[in-house]
Parts: sequence; structure tokens; C-alpha cells
Amino acid sequence: MNKLFCNTPALGIIGGMGPMASAYFQELLVRFTDAATDQQHIPSILLNLPQIPDRTAFILGESSDDPAPALLAAARTLEALGAGAIAVTCVTSHCFYDQVAPQLSIPWLHAVRETAAYLKRKGVKKAGILATTGTVKTGLFQRELEKAGIGWSVPSPERQQDVMAVIYGDIKAGRPPDMARFHRAETALREAGCDACILGCTELSLIKREHPLPGCADVLEVLAAAAVRARGKTVKGFE
Repeated sequence: MNKLFCNTPALGIIGGMGPMASAYFQELLVRFTDAATDQQHIPSILLNLPQIPDRTAFILGESSDDPAPALLAAARTLEALGAGAIAVTCVTSHCFYDQVAPQLSIPWLHAVRETAAYLKRKGVKKAGILATTGTVKTGLFQRELEKAGIGWSVPSPERQQDVMAVIYGDIKAGRPPDMARFHRAETALREAGCDACILGCTELSLIKREHPLPGCADVLEVLAAAAVRARGKTVKGFE
């Protein structure tokens, strides 16, 4: 199927979680690819699937609607369409990586693992984790940071409520982010000794698109750079 369009296997993208983050990811792919012509950019196939069940709700036991089968079905569709690798533009979906990835014949690029490796290259000693409650509860970032030899801290329950309000109450709802709530959570992590904070939800990546956030590592940017490298291209504009 991929030969119908070009000789290079495409990047498969499972998106829609949320839709704007998926659109921004594609923008980052273009921005980070060192290309002088249209033809030098990465072919991609986006499955924009906002109906995939809410990942955090399932993890927290607030819903019995398991997102793993939908993620697997989407990944297999991308395989059939000729994708050579898959990126999932939802961090919390990576909680289902161990269920889905072994059933695929192509790699699922692990955004959390890539972020830990990026922070290690940058010499970060302790990272603050700004993510959904589902991601925090499963220890997804904590495990990968520990493997990389990096310390970590998560927000207090009160500050985690601020993070969730920004993700769900603001960005997913199509409203401007409450930057006061965001900065309360970020500042608390800095005061806990973190020398960097992780924007560990792709909705939070949309904040960085509009607001300067020095010292914050954006998981969507890291994933986009990893995807460019995975498809054999040179990354530009990202360190």
C-alpha cells in the first residue's frame, strides 16, 4: 500500500487524543525535518480518533471502557496502510504500550522513554512531572526517569488538581489555559528541587506553543524529533 504513494514507509500517527495536539504534532514534524523541498518531508498517515475511550478515566476506575483494543485496532490499520513506525500523540496512552506494542510488527515510538533519554542528555538531575492523574498514578514517567538515573517529583494532590483543571477544564474544552493554575503547579515542583519540568501531557504542549516556558521539556516536541530520526531524516530546530 505504501508503494502507491512513495517508496518510503510512512509514519503512522494515532491521534485525536486530543485533536489539537495531533494537529500540532504534524506541524512539529514539518518544522523539525531538515528538508528543502516538499518531497524531502516525511510521509505520514494520521488516524484522528477522538472517540478512543478516555485513558485516565479507565486507569482510575472511573470507566470500564478499555482503550487498549481501540489503540491496537488503530495500530494494525496503520500497519496495513504501510506505516513503518507509529507515534501516539497521547502520553497516557503509553500506559497501554506493554499490551499493544508486542502485538505489532512495526515499532511504537515510546514518547516517555524518549523524553527520559532527552533529559539525561541535557544533564537534568531531577524532573518535575506535569501530566494527567492517570499517567502519574501508573508511574509511567517515574520508571523511565529512574532507569535513566534521574530523580523526580510529582505535584501534591492540590497542585495535581490544578494540572487536571488546565488539561481537561481548559485545553480539552477549547478554552484558554489558566496560566495561574499552571504556574502554581510548576512553581511547586521547582521549589521541590526540580531543575526541569516535563510537559507530560500533549495538551500541555499546546501551552508551550503560545507561552514561553523556559526549563520545561515538551514531550510532544521530543516525540516529533524522535519520529523524524526514526524515518531516517535529519532533525533541525530542536536540541
